[in-house]
Amino acid sequence: MLLTYGLPGNLIRNCPCKMSRFTRKSSFELLQECKNSRADSSSNLSMDTFWLEVESIKENTESEPVESNLMDARPPEEGEAEAEWLQDAGLSDLIGDPAVENGNMALLSTLTKTQAAAVQRRLDTYTRSRRKKNKQPVRDVRDIFGVIDSAEPESGMEPDIDRLHCRSASSNNIQKSDTMGIPDFPSPLRGSIKEEMFNTETAYSEQAAILFKGSFPRESRRIKDESCLPKFKIPKGRLGVTRIGDLSLQDMKKIPTLALIELTALCDVVGVELKRNKAVKRKTAEHKLFGVPLCTLLENDQKLYPNTRVPLVLQALLSCLEKKGLDTEGILRVSGSQTRIKSLEQKLESEFYSGFFRWDEVHQNDVSGLLKRFIRELPNPLLTAEYLPAFAAVQNIPDLKQRLQALNLLILILPEPNRNTLKALLEFLRLVVTREKRNKMNLWNVSTVIAPNLFMHKGLPNKIPEGKEKQLAEGAADIVRMMIHYQDLLWTVASFLVAQVRKLNESSSRRYQFYDRRIKNLLKKIHTDKEKTEKNHVKPSITVKVQTTLFLKDSLEVHLNNGTRAADVLKQFQKHLCQNGWNIANTVNLIKCNGSVDSMNLLLYEVGGNIGEHCLDPDTYLLDLYHVNPHAEWIIRQNPSFPRTV
Repeated sequence: MLLTYGLPGNLIRNCPCKMSRFTRKSSFELLQECKNSRADSSSNLSMDTFWLEVESIKENTESEPVESNLMDARPPEEGEAEAEWLQDAGLSDLIGDPAVENGNMALLSTLTKTQAAAVQRRLDTYTRSRRKKNKQPVRDVRDIFGVIDSAEPESGMEPDIDRLHCRSASSNNIQKSDTMGIPDFPSPLRGSIKEEMFNTETAYSEQAAILFKGSFPRESRRIKDESCLPKFKIPKGRLGVTRIGDLSLQDMKKIPTLALIELTALCDVVGVELKRNKAVKRKTAEHKLFGVPLCTLLENDQKLYPNTRVPLVLQALLSCLEKKGLDTEGILRVSGSQTRIKSLEQKLESEFYSGFFRWDEVHQNDVSGLLKRFIRELPNPLLTAEYLPAFAAVQNIPDLKQRLQALNLLILILPEPNRNTLKALLEFLRLVVTREKRNKMNLWNVSTVIAPNLFMHKGLPNKIPEGKEKQLAEGAADIVRMMIHYQDLLWTVASFLVAQVRKLNESSSRRYQFYDRRIKNLLKKIHTDKEKTEKNHVKPSITVKVQTTLFLKDSLEVHLNNGTRAADVLKQFQKHLCQNGWNIANTVNLIKCNGSVDSMNLLLYEVGGNIGEHCLDPDTYLLDLYHVNPHAEWIIRQNPSFPRTV
């Protein structure tokens, strides 16, 4: 279900672009519906700003020429959708050559029960569609998941989750919480409790399944009053919290696949259909800045600044607004002059990279209008054409926490350029909200203005069920509000996903040199027995060496016990660095003017073993981490700066 919205009938007529094909309702009717909805509920939040923004977008696009090569984003047919899903989930070999397994077994071995059930459902649907087309059947799911029961389920039956299990069960305990741990759920009768726990140790779909199987009442929380938005806190486990950017690019490439499988499993459990578009690439305009794909912008920008992660033009727009526009009343809501905005766009196209453009001469409302135009004019939506329906479907999940879980997974699925650009935008929007007393833009105002710019795209189909405009509009604004308000929570990598990455790396690194089944079984038994022996003799303390070659020629010996955290090691290193007798190799930008060491400039990394590279949370308990990844090296490095260009 895509979010495009009904516009006034007088704006629909004589408008050539595809965005105009909406239900014919007048502005008065739409605004009156919003007022009636406010009168019928306890909410005092208005949707007027939303519809005014929609009208503004329509007016700005009426004069634009029709594009004949818009992307063909359409819902795929039955079987086709499942095939695409399996391909994106890294399991395309399951519907191909039965003899080719490659990394499938490694990936399947990491799945939880609900995740395995989600995979099986897609395979069942794909198999039925292939049989209908009289094509050669694909692999039986029993050959993949090792189901012992020989009775084949009927085509119309849902798979029995309790009957599923994955082959190559983990021989270590790093994912024990995924399949065995019961989350610490707060009482369903929360009432006035403001802070709730956001459990990331157990897979979200497993948490939802436990709720459904138990006697916990499922509540539908649609919170309209901003002052009542609950606070969520991620309880730090012994291994700390991992944020986006803490993992290496190599490991982050595995996250979208795992997140897609988990998102699908979560939607299956809560009964929400996960829809995706099949998008065909669209021919882009021959411009330098506007209407250019994010990847192209970044490629050009990285020629000037190699570490650029967010397009320079967007950084410039946000920086200009942060310096002069945050206190402007109605910023983002009040439209600037369309003539000046078009002129500003043309000047930027010709002068931006030359460095001659003068930002101090522009009106702030024009800059905010150009910012929204930049987002709308991306050839592919910022939330991507494929997953825009999934973002829209989040509003159909009844429970707030589960909506946040789904958003967290969707953000992890986004391509890195889209995710980084979205984060830069959300950080700016949060700044706008913090100046509410001066700019008169609260969280809901900002959300209703930005939602049409994120969810309306002229290259996407716009079929809206009759009478659903208001509901979809409120849902879109609520999704934007959640992304702004809970962005720190959403930009984390759940602990269960990190555990799956570790297990995937371990499984992928195993190489059998012998193909005799008896030898393989013997080696597996020896490996399992060895791990069991190691687990039974866990040492309460140990001494390890921490590499500090960027600062010191010698490594740092650290004694670990159950209470040693990463922050303690950094403090110990800080202390030793200031002592005499150490051979300092490089301490540029580390030593303060008074001669002390700034420990905030130091980070501890876990490198190798079952992880590529992992920047550790200061509250990580290192002895626990050692038992999870005993073959890793630990390295102290200087904390990189975090401007938008990094």
